Amino acid sequence: MNNQSQTTWWNRSCGGRDVLSLALPLIVSTASWTVMNFVDRMFLLWHDQVEMAATMPAGLLHFTLLCFPLGVATYANTFVAQYHGAGRPQRIGLAVWQGVWVGMAVLPLFIVTSPLVAKLFAFSGHEAQLAHLEGTYYQIVAWCAGAVVMSGALSSFFTGRGQTRVVMVVDVFATVLNLVLDYLWIFGHFGLPEMGIEGAAWASVVSQWAKVLIYWRLMMLPQYRDCYGVVVGRRFDLALMRRLLRFGGPNGLQMFAEVAAFSVFILLVGQLGEQAMAATTLAFNVNMLAFLPMLGLGIAVSTMVGQQLGQNRPDLAARATWTGFSMTQAYMVTMALAYVLVPDIFLMGHAAGTSVDFTELRDTTIVLLRFVAAYSLLDAMNVIFCSALKGAGDTRFILFTASTVSIPPVAAAWIGMHYFGAGLIWCWSMLTIYVCVLALSYFARYLHGKWQHMRVIEPDVVVDNNDASGNDSEITPAVVGSEEG
Repeated sequence: MNNQSQTTWWNRSCGGRDVLSLALPLIVSTASWTVMNFVDRMFLLWHDQVEMAATMPAGLLHFTLLCFPLGVATYANTFVAQYHGAGRPQRIGLAVWQGVWVGMAVLPLFIVTSPLVAKLFAFSGHEAQLAHLEGTYYQIVAWCAGAVVMSGALSSFFTGRGQTRVVMVVDVFATVLNLVLDYLWIFGHFGLPEMGIEGAAWASVVSQWAKVLIYWRLMMLPQYRDCYGVVVGRRFDLALMRRLLRFGGPNGLQMFAEVAAFSVFILLVGQLGEQAMAATTLAFNVNMLAFLPMLGLGIAVSTMVGQQLGQNRPDLAARATWTGFSMTQAYMVTMALAYVLVPDIFLMGHAAGTSVDFTELRDTTIVLLRFVAAYSLLDAMNVIFCSALKGAGDTRFILFTASTVSIPPVAAAWIGMHYFGAGLIWCWSMLTIYVCVLALSYFARYLHGKWQHMRVIEPDVVVDNNDASGNDSEITPAVVGSEEG
């Protein structure tokens, strides 16, 4: 009775302490991505406003095309989490390497097709200088496409087992390396040539491949090689690859659908002129300060859901989800208020280093940040409940929702621009509606509860860690629920 009376939201199993201990390194990790992109674009704004504007559509198109393989490869995290919860460590290395094989296939594909894809910007309706810079940036970052996918798969070896501090250290190192190279190569310091947007792109390539090498070296440490099968598991396993594609494929297509909608949105905004494109890029750059760190909490929730379902504890999986949501909502509300009340705090760095008149760009960006503040409140719901569904394996519903919800707002934005003379505010209104509808759809699916009976790993390796009293007991094989729903 005494132990029960001392159990609180903070110290209970899958409560605040457990979620935060797993999520905090991932928050730092994703925050490092935020800092990298924020400073990267700030440096480019100091160098040339058009270069900064060009990185948004080019980088977004690159990421859009990466979404499917990246979504498949990183879904190895759910397999690792459920294998870990089920007490089957020997399957972990094999699952991770299937994701790495996906990255190896991506590398030559992106390099060979990059000149062709880069030409798309010339037909997008963007001004000639902007389209040229977009194409240049895309062709360079194509060299790191395989590295992005492979590092995502390799990192799942650590996140899925709860070693999130390793991922934090690697990502922070890659961020620091990227920013140092940005400073040297964009501006041409210490006798190096001034490369501008090309320097920013090559900095991304080098830092992404550095992550792959570090993760690979860490996985080869003696304490991992035998226990987790990271050496014998390097082979291509057709059965497990099919399983990864079966669940990770919808995950990748869902990422593609959502990011493709944003990419089309950005291309539409680009038709409104360089000023509209620069303001949109700047607003998204600031928005990352709120959104990307919360992806770390989402990864933590997805991992904990996978681990608890692997132990046949959907009650604890649900508790972890609601705990993560409360944390995310508190952060998002704080950031939303800051965007509305003190927006200039987020724009000071951009204004300080640019030689052009920042007033008009600043005024437009502040208006757009009010839209960001509005949809940020529901973005917390989007991140957490979508992550929980992914941790269970409910990827087909997520794919269906993302595909159907993405089309109407983009179509409405295009129709408004081309037939009714609508401008930037109309486009951002459609974007806000899209984010809100998507979040509410994932929330409703989560409340339905079907995810509690889903698993991605083979049914005979799921375990039951509950005895009659609800306490942990010995791990015993159990076949539970449906794999797909």
